[in-house]
Amino acid sequence: MRTGMLSVVELVEQVEEGLLDTVLVAVTDMQGRLQGKRCSARYFVDEVLGHGVEACDYLLAVDVEMTPAQGFEMSSWDTGYGDFALRPDTSTARLLPWWPGTALVLCDIAQVDASGRAGSVPVAVSPRQVLRRQLDRLAEHGLRAYVGTELEFLVFDDSYEAAWRSGYRDLTAANQYNIDYSLLGTARIEPLLRRIRGEMSGAGLYVESAKGECRPGQHEIAFRYDEALITCDNHSIYKTGAKEIAAQEGKSLSFMAKFDEREGNSCHIHLSLRDEQDRPVFAKDDGEPSALMRHFLAGQLDCLREFTYLYAPNINSYKRFVAGSFAPTAAAWGRDNRTCALRVVGNGPSLRMENRVPGGDVNPYLAVAGLIAAGLYGIEHNLPLEPEFHGNAYRSQRPRVPGTLREAAQLFGDSTVARAAFGEDVVRHYRNAAQVELDAFDAAVTDWERVRGFERL
Repeated sequence: MRTGMLSVVELVEQVEEGLLDTVLVAVTDMQGRLQGKRCSARYFVDEVLGHGVEACDYLLAVDVEMTPAQGFEMSSWDTGYGDFALRPDTSTARLLPWWPGTALVLCDIAQVDASGRAGSVPVAVSPRQVLRRQLDRLAEHGLRAYVGTELEFLVFDDSYEAAWRSGYRDLTAANQYNIDYSLLGTARIEPLLRRIRGEMSGAGLYVESAKGECRPGQHEIAFRYDEALITCDNHSIYKTGAKEIAAQEGKSLSFMAKFDEREGNSCHIHLSLRDEQDRPVFAKDDGEPSALMRHFLAGQLDCLREFTYLYAPNINSYKRFVAGSFAPTAAAWGRDNRTCALRVVGNGPSLRMENRVPGGDVNPYLAVAGLIAAGLYGIEHNLPLEPEFHGNAYRSQRPRVPGTLREAAQLFGDSTVARAAFGEDVVRHYRNAAQVELDAFDAAVTDWERVRGFERL
């Protein structure tokens, strides 16, 4: 078992010994954030462990501001905003070193039965369930997905409270210049980076490395790949934990896709497949892509535009897609070619695909579900893979990654492939979520408009 992970027996023992007084019971919402309750450890052991706990079902029907939104079938004023049940997945239990005496357990979301207890019917639109459904489909083919996510973030010397009071203007980046791969530059904030690395290791994550990136104050901490669901769980825990550790250090960090006109925060997602004997299946004996990998990649290309919403779910996500920015604009694939949306890397057993579309704001469960669904579409339809792209894909005539949330949401909502893979209920739910964001943005008056129009128009 990984350091920091807890079996049920170990968790109960630590509660009885007084080492744990709090257990966080958490789910991941549509925005990829951890939501839930802080339970007393004794209550968790006595009640929640066996029966689950309730939460308002509006958690899957709100915008980023937690404002109840219209148009969701599962939760609304008309349905009375009832409860759903949080059912602990005890395989996720772990210590949280940045909070004394605290553990965390992730939950699956289920409908409440007639007695008010957690039922056995999962809530299909919950992000963890959306991914589970695609993993089940993959298993029907005798396959398992392994995934790694690479999250970039910006570090500021300002606290979150100071950043809020300033309207997020005139913040002080933790580094003053491009520190891509710079050991000197990363050393400037090594106390914070070291805390994050060490305490994530203590929470059961396998840390590989930390490095500087090109925008002032931009960094990346990389974690070892794992089974798809474990990686997505760890991704969500890491994002929350890193923010909490930064706040304890009087700093702030942001995973938003595009903070300003400079380089944005990416979340490149690496994926490979193994068979039931745990053998990698993407490479042939000669190291070249197998027929299965070629079909899988062809599915990625065929579905990329229709599934972009799953990789780029916010208005701000689309500001990253700028030519020459290392964020992709062309739906093309290439070997070790960072100008393409899909990059093939590794050799032999490590051969894998990388999708470069997602930004730091991505919901990992939905994105990985999209990658698997697209790959299965390619496998099930024996799609042929076009020749790899050589050169600068930014200047190519390849189909373009959608340039706005409006375009991506329309493509996703109209996709017959998405409906077949995810179900009509999931597509309608997330198409509505996109519309909620679009409506909020369309109604907003921005600083850009005030600067241009206050005096001169």
